[in-house]
Amino acid sequence: MTNLTAKDLDVLSQVMTAEEMACKKARIYSKTLTDAALAQEMERIANAHAQRFNALFTMIGGKS
Repeated sequence: MTNLTAKDLDVLSQVMTAEEMACKKARIYSKTLTDAALAQEMERIANAHAQRFNALFTMIGGKS
């Protein structure tokens, strides 16, 4: 793990917040869409956002 500066951590925190919000929104959409194909795609998108969030969390030293 490389040493991260305060600025690096601030940027990572902002990106993680954005990924978390995008994941939550996509999950909500997946539950409210009536088209099954679109709902499934939104669930796939939510999972992709969750994976990116977890990768960033691991990068800053968190346990996943």
